[in-house]
Amino acid sequence: MRAPADLPFATTLLVRDACLCLHAQRAARALARRFDIALKPAGLTSGQFSLLMSLNRPQPAKLSAVAALLAMDRTTVTANLKPLERRGLVETAVDQADKRARLLLLTPAGRSVLAEAAPIWRHVHAAIETTLSDPDHLRAELNALSRSDHQDGAAG
Repeated sequence: MRAPADLPFATTLLVRDACLCLHAQRAARALARRFDIALKPAGLTSGQFSLLMSLNRPQPAKLSAVAALLAMDRTTVTANLKPLERRGLVETAVDQADKRARLLLLTPAGRSVLAEAAPIWRHVHAAIETTLSDPDHLRAELNALSRSDHQDGAAG
């Protein structure tokens, strides 16, 4: 049995300094923390806000469409819906056109919480954008990366 090869510390430094995945994860965690703190008075986390906002549409959304929009698998969306359902913010119904599909909709209470949270989001979002040199370019680049992930099945 071969002894494991040592990985040079220089590789660790390279990953620390250059890894796009690491930098994106760190930025995502920092942004999520900032929004979590800001949205706490509305009783939401940043993830819950995003999930509720994805349901703010004229017609109920299919679970699969919400999962695709949020780049989550269906089981993760379902798990994240549970506390929102318990709070009466979201309802799930069977799609009459396709009995296998589930439809998700905001309740009046969910719409109310979202209406309370939206101005908080706008304020924090605007403040964050002022710290960026070109937020539109950053958004475009992040969207391009998320689309390429779906096209080539890349991970990490």
